[in-house]
Amino acid sequence: MSPGPRPGPMQRLLRNARWDTEAVRDDVRAYTAEHLGTDDGVLVVDETGFLKKGGSSAGVQRQYTGTAGRIENSQIGVFLALATSRGRALIDRRLYLPDHSWSNDPERRDTAGIPDTVHFATKPRLAQEMIEAAMDAGITVPWVTGDEAYGQDPHLRGALEARGIGYVLAVACSTRVRINHGRTLVRADTIAGRLPATAWQQHSAGNGAKGPRYYDWAWIHTDTGSNRHLLVRRNRSTGELAFYLCWSPTEVPLSQLIRVAGIRWSIEECFQAAKSQVGLRHHGVRDPL
Repeated sequence: MSPGPRPGPMQRLLRNARWDTEAVRDDVRAYTAEHLGTDDGVLVVDETGFLKKGGSSAGVQRQYTGTAGRIENSQIGVFLALATSRGRALIDRRLYLPDHSWSNDPERRDTAGIPDTVHFATKPRLAQEMIEAAMDAGITVPWVTGDEAYGQDPHLRGALEARGIGYVLAVACSTRVRINHGRTLVRADTIAGRLPATAWQQHSAGNGAKGPRYYDWAWIHTDTGSNRHLLVRRNRSTGELAFYLCWSPTEVPLSQLIRVAGIRWSIEECFQAAKSQVGLRHHGVRDPL
């Protein structure tokens, strides 16, 4: 729908019209699944920030946002995307409501119109809620991926395993994993530093703007009796390392884990398109004077 030559009609739609945002989300999710759904689908979780000037917008406060690369006055939204070989699209969202400054301030909540049913939840918890809602709505995918903010959370990983959904989730270099048949806890970067040259394999993480994105990869089985791995990616030019905790209900080859890890960046493309083409960064509505 075109907003027309003036912003007034669109502003009235967003500010005054009564429409069910959850029902619209359901329609978008169902449409995306119908047109993009394949057996190789991956759910991708990530967050993005919206810079703000004042303090009245729901959830706004000074907090770190990757949008600016620093602490800024902003709102944070956690998003879920579906990515397949046919394309990718955002299918759900949750506004992050900071604890104390918002969750425990009834007057501020009431002024911003935050329902009493909305409580504080961590970003990984919001991601888990969206993933479970998508699965309950009939979205069937074998994999979930996300960055360190989500990979570090054991509750999210446990919830995915309970549903039989494989994951390739980024973690910090300081993450400790079990080796020696589960008897020893060792930092991920320490393990990577001990790997022999023969442990590394060159693979593409998928196509980028300049063609295939080649990295060196290594994987280490971390828990006897299950399909758990530490996946390590090494930049061929800089030597920079990235780490992922991986689990799958069945055995999978290294190439499959690399494919899932590489798909994570598709949600960044979704954010870029949403902010530049449909005004995701300009979603505020002002009352007329």
